[in-house]
Formats: sequence, C-alpha cells, structure tokens
Amino acid sequence: MKITAIRLTRMTLPLDPPFSAAWDPNPRRDFPATLVTVETDAGIVGVGSGDTMDGFEAYEHLFLGTDPLQILNQVRRIETINFHGGRYWPLEAALWDIVGQVADLPVSVLFGGARDRLPAYASCGELKAPEARAQSALAAKARGFRAMKIRVSRDDVAGGIAAVRATREAVGDDFELMVDLNQMWRMSGDIEPALSLARVQKIAEELQELNVLWLEEPLPQADVVGARRVRAQTGIQIAGGEMVRSMAELAGLIEADAYDIYQPDVVLAVGMYRARQVAESANLRHRLFTPHTWSNGLGLLANLHVAAGVDAGPYLEFPYDPPGWTPERRDFFMRPIDIDDTGCLVVPSTPGLGATIDWDAVKRFSV
Repeated sequence: MKITAIRLTRMTLPLDPPFSAAWDPNPRRDFPATLVTVETDAGIVGVGSGDTMDGFEAYEHLFLGTDPLQILNQVRRIETINFHGGRYWPLEAALWDIVGQVADLPVSVLFGGARDRLPAYASCGELKAPEARAQSALAAKARGFRAMKIRVSRDDVAGGIAAVRATREAVGDDFELMVDLNQMWRMSGDIEPALSLARVQKIAEELQELNVLWLEEPLPQADVVGARRVRAQTGIQIAGGEMVRSMAELAGLIEADAYDIYQPDVVLAVGMYRARQVAESANLRHRLFTPHTWSNGLGLLANLHVAAGVDAGPYLEFPYDPPGWTPERRDFFMRPIDIDDTGCLVVPSTPGLGATIDWDAVKRFSV
C-alpha cells in the first residue's frame, strides 16, 4: 500500500460569542482547524486534525509513495521535520486511522486495548469570577462530569484561587478539582516573567488545603528542581508536559522524576506512537499518563485512543467551558464528541479513529 495524496483543508469557524482563553489576552473571534486527509492506492482514506499544519506543503513529497503501515518510519520522518519547523502530528493520527481500518480494529486496540471508555474532566479555558466559575462547575457536575480543571492566571493569582475556593465550596468533596498555571510554555510574544518558585510554593499550599488533585505546569520546563521541591514541600501532585517538543525531552523529565502526571498531547507534542512510550515509561516509575487534549474532536479522538489503549488516567481532558467552548463549536466540522451519562468518553468501536466528518461543514467553513 502506498500514500498517493495528502490533502490539507483549512477551515475557520466564526465565534459569537468570542472565546477568551486564560493564556491569551486577545479574545478569539474565530476558531481555525485543519483537516488532514491521507489517500492511498488501496482506496483507504485516513483523517487527522489538531494543529494548523502551517508549512507542511514543503514536506509533503517526503511521504508520497511511502507505506502508511510502516508507522515507525513515518514517525521518524515527522520527527526530522519537527526539529526544523512545525508540529505535524495530525498526519500520524491520519496514518493510524488507516492502520486501524486495514486491521479492522479501533486504534485503541492497537495501542493495548486496556479500556473501552475513560472518565473525562471538564477543562475550562476562560477566566471567570468566583461565583460564575462555581456555577459552571455545578452545571458540569449536573451534566455528568466528575472533575474540572480551572485555569489560574499569573496576572490574577488571588482571583484564580478565589474561583477555586468558591468552586470547592459549591461542588463539595465528591468532585475533583485540578488547577493549571500554564507556566511551562508561552504564547507567541509573551515575554513576561514567570511566577517565582516561592510564589508557586505558596499557591500550592493553598490549593492543597482545597484538596486539589493536581497542580499543572506550575513552573517553566527547565525548572525541574523547583517542580520537585513544590511537590516535596506541599504534597500536591505536579502535572506537565503537554507541549514538550521531543521524546528526548520527555524522557529526560521522566528520568528526573519531574512530575507525577505526564501530559503530552498526541497531536501537539510528540505524536501517538511516542506518547505510548511516555505512558509506559511513566508507568514503570509508578507515575501517571493522561494527555492534554486541547484541540478539536479529531485531536480528542486521537488522544482518547492512545489513552484508552494504555490504561491512562485517572481522567482524560475534555475541553468544555460554555458558552464559549462547547462540543458543537469545538467539533464544528464533524459529529461532536461528547461524554455519556456517566461522565465517560466511550471509544468508538468502528475501525480506525471512528470520526464522522461532516463534509458539508468542511466545504462551508473552508478558507
């Protein structure tokens, strides 16, 4: 089998109301997505998404005529490009979609088949006042979620902790809360200093008192010693690694015992094949793996298949923060991915990734 074509369809969904991401000071008024379609000479087509794939056209020729089933070689090709430029892991997701169809199995089975569903946590992206965040958590709990992650901005730490405190008081102790400081990586142009280690330690102490399950990305990636110190002095679990660019960097973090929970996103960090290696390495050290999933439904599916295959947990991230961020807006070009009435994401049982693309929507929102 050979790859005969790789098509990139770039789309934009106008957002009304706009989505004000906690890590980006400019409200997002449109949502871009790129659909990767891989065609083969056997008539099998795979799809993937999760990153814009900007600049990939210059490298397309490296994949045409190659065997999509030779996944390790394909991963190595993507890694050589990743060193120089963009993150092209949605291509790997599309290739796994093909492999699953050829094998007549869901991709999760090819990754180990440990689970057919995973509990999801509602991942909030916006900064909201304490009462508004507490009400959003109550609504999420009523909808079936068992946990929520709240972003805390380094520009308003007191307000963020107040939102966590109000949420804990509202939802009680039978609902898990996580907190994300988003200090491990930066948006383009953000050159403001990170919170100091002493400040982060104080934040961690307050969050520990509020029974927060984990503190995510409390410090820049290079400060491994600081992350370990926060954990040792406060007892709170530390999570990170969602955008780490290479397997070597992640292996180094695991070897240094930097975190309790490792979170590489399979379409934004190191890909699906390598994420499985991260999961296995973390598990051997009695650490957890649960990937970051902040993209669209196809990116979420790719992460779900890997996570279910390797028995990740305790939860899988589910971007959810109405009215700005809903399954319908996030997955505007496909059948929306949603939790069931028990708060779980069920792995599609169809071969491949199991996505249902709305080709009319693809055409309508193409740019």
